[in-house]
Amino acid sequence: MPLPVHRAEPAPVPDSATQVMVAMRDGVRLATDLYLPSGRDGRLPAALVRLPYDKNSRYVFMDRIAAYLTARGYAVVVQDVRGKFRSEGETMPFVHEADDGYDTIDWIVRQEWSDGRVGMFGDSYYGATQWAAASAGHPALKAIAPRVTGADGIRPDYWERDGVTQLFGALYYAAYWTDRWVYEFEPDLTRRPLIEAMAEITEGIGARPAMWDFFVPEVKPVPAFPHGHPFDGPPLPVLHQAGWFDNCLQPSINDWAELSSRPDWAPLQYLHADSIDHENYHLDDVPVPPELDHADVDAAVDRMLPRHLDPLVEFFDVFVKGEGTPERLPRVRWHQGHLGDRTADTWPPAGARTLHLYPDEAGLSVDAPAREQAVSWVHDPADLVPTLVPDSFAALRYHVDEAPLHDRADVLAFTGDPVTEPLDLAGPVRATLSVGTDGPSAHVFLKLLDVSPDGAAHVLVRGQRLIPGGAPAPVTFDLTHTGYRLRPGHALRLHVASSDFPTYVPHPGTQENPWLAADGKATTQTLLTGGEHASRLSLTVVDAASLS
Repeated sequence: MPLPVHRAEPAPVPDSATQVMVAMRDGVRLATDLYLPSGRDGRLPAALVRLPYDKNSRYVFMDRIAAYLTARGYAVVVQDVRGKFRSEGETMPFVHEADDGYDTIDWIVRQEWSDGRVGMFGDSYYGATQWAAASAGHPALKAIAPRVTGADGIRPDYWERDGVTQLFGALYYAAYWTDRWVYEFEPDLTRRPLIEAMAEITEGIGARPAMWDFFVPEVKPVPAFPHGHPFDGPPLPVLHQAGWFDNCLQPSINDWAELSSRPDWAPLQYLHADSIDHENYHLDDVPVPPELDHADVDAAVDRMLPRHLDPLVEFFDVFVKGEGTPERLPRVRWHQGHLGDRTADTWPPAGARTLHLYPDEAGLSVDAPAREQAVSWVHDPADLVPTLVPDSFAALRYHVDEAPLHDRADVLAFTGDPVTEPLDLAGPVRATLSVGTDGPSAHVFLKLLDVSPDGAAHVLVRGQRLIPGGAPAPVTFDLTHTGYRLRPGHALRLHVASSDFPTYVPHPGTQENPWLAADGKATTQTLLTGGEHASRLSLTVVDAASLS
């Protein structure tokens, strides 16, 4: 019996928008909604969004975003990208976005309501369309504000990083990029080889996504920037908008760090990092009650919009409208979890220092154990460590307690003492572990968790990578960044495992491609603590007084 599949088709164009079919250079027409302020007087700057998720869907609530921005003096242009929903052309992510972005901006500046200035904004894939447009170099594009995304993020090479593949990448391309519609399905991911579960999806939909040619079962580069990488083009003001609990955090931080290091780009770079996940749920609201769930409740969307859009409006007012000076904008703005919003001139903020914690039999210690010890765990491909959060893109919506995983024999948990004073993390988190495996290679997953006085454990940051076979040797893990206050009575825990399924494609324990492996083999991983080869966790911390 084919896999049951639900297909989502376009929602109605709202009365507040006028839809226009805008022709690209090859004649393909893209469905484009125009929102203008009521009673406008004169020409306006435009705020442009290009997305693949149905410009009129409840999911993207563009009509509400447009109302917020038109009230502040912007024309808002929202477009279904090529091959999606009401737009014409082939359905293929990334490859057309540079030229289509340029041509759309060119159309905007020819309109009678346009003052010739355009800014682009938006989350995730509609951040990728901003970077693509920037690479094409239209002179009317004055600024971009990519959110929870990255210039090189969300392409196939993002979903496979450091030798570990996110299964969600393949599911995303099937759900959103098989054809012009969006599909919902629940495949049997216990099937082996895993490629058979992918075949079940294509059978249910009735087509195979072209993007799988670049992802399943091997990752290949996608030609996203035909005019050259945007970082190598003319400098552009960028508001990098990141989420501490977003599973696409690393690309956002990477872009900020890279462009801040380039003399011609650095003066135009701004960072806003909030305590949100990819779907814009906020740490301040957990556990999220039904009345604050913006996935279902319109009033919750309206409540969220000022926090979501006010930094964007301030940025666009300076760099798109030309009102005020850049000095009025904070160079770095971030939310320190359980404390509130803070600003600084740099990230990490001035005064940040590194705190090393060492895992050992006692937990996490500030002093490196003098005596070397070894601790091992077994990775069994037939008994994988489960992913507890139902949707890793909405981690805060679910705010899952990870403590039950720490009773498993295949999960190591090193827990520090509860702090007696606030401990403020503000910057990168890294680990250097002396670790090895008796298999040909292995996955190692790390999570840093906040353990509450009641024993509940919630993820702050995470990192993972493939390690080579052989005896334990130092391996460095990047656990991204955070801005977070560990409150008195809470403790830190380092979680170490070799699977996280189904978020990540599991290692078979053999040399086979993990998509194609029918059978697996158990492997033993060994971690050294103490002595000459002491493993350590490195935190970036700031004094509480500097954040008051």
